[in-house]
Amino acid sequence: MTEYIQVLTTTEKRQDAEKIAKTLVEKRLAACIQIMGPMLSTYWWKNHVETAEEWLCIIKSKLKLYEELEKSIRQIHPYEVPEILAIPVIVGSKDYLGWLGGAVKEM
Repeated sequence: MTEYIQVLTTTEKRQDAEKIAKTLVEKRLAACIQIMGPMLSTYWWKNHVETAEEWLCIIKSKLKLYEELEKSIRQIHPYEVPEILAIPVIVGSKDYLGWLGGAVKEM
């Protein structure tokens, strides 16, 4: 299992994405968060096809911080069922991963 992860979450408002980013970095649960958007999302929700403009957060962290990171996102996130997906980092630049590991808190 990999030590590093990227976590994805989307929000309806840029301000919500920025709040998530600031909170997670301040808590040192994430080394860096990139916010991309707006983008168009189409999805199935409550027996209907929905379309919404959203903002994507790409969160760089460590697997051992995932549970606390997810809990923090859920406390802030306005969605009833927010997207919170962790993707393992299989390989990466030694320098970048060293920085990432040093920028998040130790467990």
